[in-house]
Amino acid sequence: MIGEEIHKLATRLWPLNRSLTGDGVRETLSVLKEHLPQLTYHEVPSGTQAFDWKVPKEWRVKQAYITTPCGKRICDFAQNNLHLVGYSTPVHAKMDLAELQAHLHSLPSQPEAIPYTTSFYREHWGFCLSQTERENLKEGEYEVLIDSELFDGALTYGELLLKGESPQEVFVSTYVCHPSMANNELSGPCVATYIAKRLSGLNRRFSYRFVFIPETIGSIVYLSRNLEHLKKHVIAGFNVSCVGDDRAYSFLPSRSGDTLSDEIAQHVLKHIAPDYKAYKWRDRGSDERQYCAPGVDLPIASIMRSKYARYDEYHTSLDDLISVVTPQGLEGGFNALWRAIETLENHRYPKANFLCEPQLGKRGLYPSLSIKKSGANVRLMMDLLSWADGRRSLLQIAEECEVPVWDLYATVESLAEHQLLSLLDAPLENA
Repeated sequence: MIGEEIHKLATRLWPLNRSLTGDGVRETLSVLKEHLPQLTYHEVPSGTQAFDWKVPKEWRVKQAYITTPCGKRICDFAQNNLHLVGYSTPVHAKMDLAELQAHLHSLPSQPEAIPYTTSFYREHWGFCLSQTERENLKEGEYEVLIDSELFDGALTYGELLLKGESPQEVFVSTYVCHPSMANNELSGPCVATYIAKRLSGLNRRFSYRFVFIPETIGSIVYLSRNLEHLKKHVIAGFNVSCVGDDRAYSFLPSRSGDTLSDEIAQHVLKHIAPDYKAYKWRDRGSDERQYCAPGVDLPIASIMRSKYARYDEYHTSLDDLISVVTPQGLEGGFNALWRAIETLENHRYPKANFLCEPQLGKRGLYPSLSIKKSGANVRLMMDLLSWADGRRSLLQIAEECEVPVWDLYATVESLAEHQLLSLLDAPLENA
């Protein structure tokens, strides 16, 4: 079961301290490279200009914790990397509870959760803990230790290109910058890894480019280095995030809402999960913000399970690999994306090679006995042929026939073998 394999990979990556930069990202990419030997690493130095942004300093943490007045160690980074505010500056000091409180973060509405908090672009330090633990803190002197450093280093991202018959590319992006959270972080790169693994063993019509990047700054950096190429070659793509729970399926469109990626994603979800949640562009929040920005305008849509910021455990320690992300959920996310990839590979424009209806019986395509099931199959075949004018894509024909496009693959192959259909890479011009 592929979901179990993906879950094992996520479990292995769980303890690593991922952030915008640093060794946690490099270690994560190193593990992914075991599955994807062709994965390459790119290091972009701190201070590098990327459109309106600059690559931040690199962040490294050796240890961080608070010692209570009674000598107990709490908020220990070694126990849970969510305890430390992301990009916290170094500190070693003693202070009373009132001073410490200004640097603590908790969620009164979720008293058992440790929140995920960051301060990427403003120097700050802090700790995160559950509201329950925070309310039990006693007056007295606390010792705070954060052994961290911010220094001129590099932002690291991974890239994999699987070349196909065509230089036209399908672009798949996912992010590797969050610490121990399951759906919002690990589901994306782990599912994308297994999509790439399956693709690497197949003949491919299109080329596939996978990027494993820090969210926001990573996509901005990547676009600043590759925009011209992407705008020329990318015909479709998906931002892969939150694909691991088994509660829902979700769709977020590209900014234009009418790309091939949008069309395929909605078709797939309609047939595998008719009750899927369709969001609007105003609900964006991940790297689609950059890929679909004005002037960039890449055809990137999102197929998700429970969407980021729309489930209770989001950005907390409750987003785990037990109660939220499951092997079944990951397999569902994988299958939805794989159906989308299959649909892209089969995206052609069928054109009938005959006038009027063909004689199917002499080609062995019409059943000798009239039974309900075979009659339905013949009807679907004839419906397909009736729409095969070379101007409609196979996906559009599936919509007209009100069936999943994958139900037509075998029929198309059979009709093409009997030279009743030609499959065009582009639509015929309207007469």
